[in-house]
Amino acid sequence: MDLLIYIGLAWLVICVVVYFIQERFIFHPEKLPQNFKFQYDRPFTELFFDVERNVRINGLHFAVENPKGIILYFHGNTRSIKGWAKYSKDFTKYQYDLVMIDYRGFGKSTGKRSEEVMLKDAQFVYEELKKQYNEDQIIVYGRSIGSGFAVRVASLNTPRFCILDAPYYSFQHISSRYLPFLPMPFLLKYPIRADLWMEYVKCHTYILHGTKDRLIPINSSERLAAIAPKRITLIRIEGGKHNNLPSFPQYHAFLRDILLY
Repeated sequence: MDLLIYIGLAWLVICVVVYFIQERFIFHPEKLPQNFKFQYDRPFTELFFDVERNVRINGLHFAVENPKGIILYFHGNTRSIKGWAKYSKDFTKYQYDLVMIDYRGFGKSTGKRSEEVMLKDAQFVYEELKKQYNEDQIIVYGRSIGSGFAVRVASLNTPRFCILDAPYYSFQHISSRYLPFLPMPFLLKYPIRADLWMEYVKCHTYILHGTKDRLIPINSSERLAAIAPKRITLIRIEGGKHNNLPSFPQYHAFLRDILLY
């Protein structure tokens, strides 16, 4: 009996620890000083979105002449737009402007994170872009953890396309996969229910996922695609892992076909 009590207490302690330190495992931001100067070999403009008092979301706008539209890019859970910006040329070469933003606490972006405010930030930026572009010119792109924010934005609006790169069915589902012995639906501060929001996405959605992805297995994308198979196209990158899809010619070929559609 004593052993069961000790096991129960240990389990409770683990639950408490996971609840309070989970952000350290979910987010791995690179913070930048406010006076940091971005430098790239192509035209860009630094953006600041004042989403609420004392909270600014930092972004980069890579512009082209006579753009077909604009892509709003939600990056993964690491680094900052300083590093993610290297992928901008994968989109601008097809005559699309591109805006990348940093989440709160990443790069120069300020403010305390929570799922609620991060979703609001994403919608705020989308609405700002709508002031300059028609919605049929806007594409939302979500990479890894950013896929949830992309799906949420697409569910509330009518962009031209939604593109998801190595997405998860829901962050709640992924966390339970790694910690099956804990009640993650009750502990997780960021359930990010892409599976629920996907039902309300009206635009066509393209999902690109590596078949060898061990961090977020491809069955997450298969389950997402099954929600609305007529308006979701799942593209399997054979041999692709979680962080190397841009190294595959197939990734770029599919991206070209989507953006030139």
